[in-house]
Amino acid sequence: MRLALAEAEQAPLTGDVPVGAVVLSADGTTVLARARNEREATGDPTGHAEILAIRRAAAATGQWRLTGCTLVVTLEPCTMCAGAIVQSRLDRVVYAATDAKAGAAGSLWDLVRDRRLNHRPEVISGVLPAPASALLTHFFRTAGP
Repeated sequence: MRLALAEAEQAPLTGDVPVGAVVLSADGTTVLARARNEREATGDPTGHAEILAIRRAAAATGQWRLTGCTLVVTLEPCTMCAGAIVQSRLDRVVYAATDAKAGAAGSLWDLVRDRRLNHRPEVISGVLPAPASALLTHFFRTAGP
């Protein structure tokens, strides 16, 4: 989570919301990919940290199935990111802060564990939520109108 937090800290430099993500290998010892939000930096509406980290991990492994891998992210994934998590076959999602307005991994929705879907990763929430929440709070309090 500390690596994801380090990514999140860099996002506001481009005007992006401070969210960071890391994908770990199946054995949990190798970082396959890391990313931060880049929507403002790239003008890409899909430029969420989770999407970018998943894309980069797939490129690093040479396959779209990330079976056995873990996504670590500083904010609960939204519906778009939750869909990508399910589609990429990640085994586990670990997140820090919950997102009561758009979270899709247990708070507002629980898309990643929906029994109607063919893949349901394990979800671990509340890992280092205070620093992740502090980054988000500071960003939104200091952001312009």
